[in-house]
Parts: sequence; structure tokens; C-alpha cells
Amino acid sequence: MSVNLAVVGLGAFGIKHLDALTQIPDANIQYVAHSKMNIAEEVAGKYGAKRAFTDYAELLAQPDLDGVILATPTQMHLAGTLQALEAGKNVQVEIPMADNLAGVRQIVDLQAKTGLVAMAGHTRRFNPSHQYVHNKIQAGEFNIQQMDVQTYFFRRTNTNALGNPRSWTDHLLWHHAAHTVDLFQYQTGEKVIKANAVQGPKHPELGIAMDMSIQLQSENGKICTLSLSFNNDGPLGTFFRYIGDTATYIARYDDLVNGKEEPIDVSKVAVSMNGIELQDREFVSAIKEGREPNASVAKVLPCYEVLDKLAAQLDY
Repeated sequence: MSVNLAVVGLGAFGIKHLDALTQIPDANIQYVAHSKMNIAEEVAGKYGAKRAFTDYAELLAQPDLDGVILATPTQMHLAGTLQALEAGKNVQVEIPMADNLAGVRQIVDLQAKTGLVAMAGHTRRFNPSHQYVHNKIQAGEFNIQQMDVQTYFFRRTNTNALGNPRSWTDHLLWHHAAHTVDLFQYQTGEKVIKANAVQGPKHPELGIAMDMSIQLQSENGKICTLSLSFNNDGPLGTFFRYIGDTATYIARYDDLVNGKEEPIDVSKVAVSMNGIELQDREFVSAIKEGREPNASVAKVLPCYEVLDKLAAQLDY
């Protein structure tokens, strides 16, 4: 059984999802949608989609559509996810699924009523590097004492992951801290009970803080320190240092080294070395099997509850 999917939003991450879907035998790229028809048609031709859309409601009305992947601007995530569920379609929405806790709870409640598959793009759960650490924890071979995380980008102008101009602005808290807050609770298996945040000056044009520092503590005392910046003119991305009782691991997206920077082979952790592909594989499998996926909207709800507490401490 093939799962007919549509990718909505054809910017940097929409293309990443389309590339990932080409590697999944049970995934069929049936439709694409974008705000500009010329872009939608060009991408549809490249990836063999049946049809391109600019009207989201018209897309959702297609009877052969099983699910949608939303890679739209954050401000559209909440409405787009609710529309998909109301139309009877399974949905995967890029992180964050909404930029406020009330919106997240709306999604979680509607998913519970519909029973459809709804998951959020918390890719760190799927990266082979983090899966390797998770497997060690589950086997009782490693226990986290501290996570030290750096999320650094150079984004003093409003550009996307490809460096192209865009019409919307992301945020260090709701976009980027969301990955770490979720991963910390997922890896420790504990809820955050203390959460503190401070932020630097706001960009005069973008209106967002360009630097932020976050501290977290779990139920049993494990700690996480997260530094985020859009000002860093250097290596870009997020680097996770796991300090534990038996080892130290440093994860850089899909790659992993130990505390001495010696590479660890994670090529056999999963069927792919691409975290987004593994995330999309989980979405497709959950639809086929009629089950709750890892990173379901309900499972990542605790992340957004923490983000809400942090947001209350910040002037943003």
C-alpha cells in the first residue's frame, strides 16, 4: 500500500521533505502546494507530483490524498494543521506546530477527537546520532547527567536555511529551542521542573532577540544548558554534548563523536543516515499501521508547556 502525500510550502524545508520522500518506497508524492503557482508547477514537474495547488482547501478536498506535510511559515502551522485534521487528512507539521501553547492544545485536542495521525517535525528524535544515545539509555548503559547545547546561526538578515530571502521570521525560542527542550525530556524520560531564560537585545528590523540562554532541570536533577544565537559568524547549526555517567557524546545532526572527538559509527542505527527521511518514514509507517507515531502532537506537548513557561520570562 502506497501512501499518497502532499508537501505544502516549497521553501528550503519543503524541498528537504520531498527529497526524503523519494527515498521511501511506500511514499507517493501525489501533490505539492505553494503560494506561487509557477514555483508549485516547477516543483511538481521535478518530483513527479500529479498536480500543483495554490489553494490549500482545494488540495485537502482531493479524495486520494492520505496525508499532508506542512513546511509553511510558522504563522500558518496552527490553521493548516487544524484544517487538515478537520478534512480527515493525516498531517505532519514542521516545528513548531504552533507558536503558543493554546494553539498547540487545540491541535492535540482535535487529533484526539479524530484519531488521525498527527505529528510534529521534532527531527532530533530521529537523527541516528541521537537514536544511538537513546538506545544506550534504554539499554541501561548510559545515563545523562548534563546536556550542553549550542544552537548557532548567522542570520542578521531574514533568510532561510538556503540563504534565500523569506517573508516571515523565525524565533530562537519557539523554533530552535523547541528541538532541545523536547530532546532533553525525550532522552531523560523526565519532565522539566525548572526552566529559566534570558535574552539579548532585539534586532531593530526583525523585532526578535538575536541571542538567548536557557537552563533546564528535570525531575531527578539532570540539567541542560542551551545557548542560542543568530549572531554567530562561525560554524552553523546545533551541537549537543551529552555528559553522562559512563561516557560523553557529541552529536552534530546525523553525526556522532565521543568526548575525545573520535567518530562513532551510527550507519547501522537506522535504515538511513538522514534524520528528515527517518522522520518521514515514521509518518508514512504510522499512517499505514494506524498507530501513534514517535513525535506525535500529544507526545511533544510537554515541550510546548516548557516553552510557554520560558516565554513568560521573556519580552518578545
